[in-house]
Amino acid sequence: MNKNVLKQVSLLSIFLGAALGVITIIPYIGEIAFWILMCLSSTAVILFMTKLDMLKITTVQESAVLGAIIGFISFIGFSIFYIPIIIVLARFFQYYPNYGVSMALNNASLGLIIVLVIFMGVLAATINAFSGFLTFYGIDFFQLLNKKDDEEHFKLK
Repeated sequence: MNKNVLKQVSLLSIFLGAALGVITIIPYIGEIAFWILMCLSSTAVILFMTKLDMLKITTVQESAVLGAIIGFISFIGFSIFYIPIIIVLARFFQYYPNYGVSMALNNASLGLIIVLVIFMGVLAATINAFSGFLTFYGIDFFQLLNKKDDEEHFKLK
């Protein structure tokens, strides 16, 4: 995988994480946005880049590594936006979108927050590596179905 693709993947992952970090503040949509961040961010980025012909994945290992990179970077981007917004809302406006998370982040030290972000980033990377793996097989299966349809369509009987 070349550096240009990794830069594009990183930028898309940071953008997706930042967007989901802002959306997670909304009360009932926040749980869905966090679920998408933890499980489906690699699927979204891989499908987007494949659809625009910016990315061609050839092996299962590439898809898993790419999914892990996307998961980790998107969670870091999520944390950069979500944590300061939650702390500001809790301290100055006494608004708690998720009371437990708000209180934990509001009362935690910087070192503890960094350890929590790294741990959750590794967890997101692991889950997204599996999602990237499944996305590779989904794309491969879809291409196989299209190839069969094209071959059968032009056969003369």
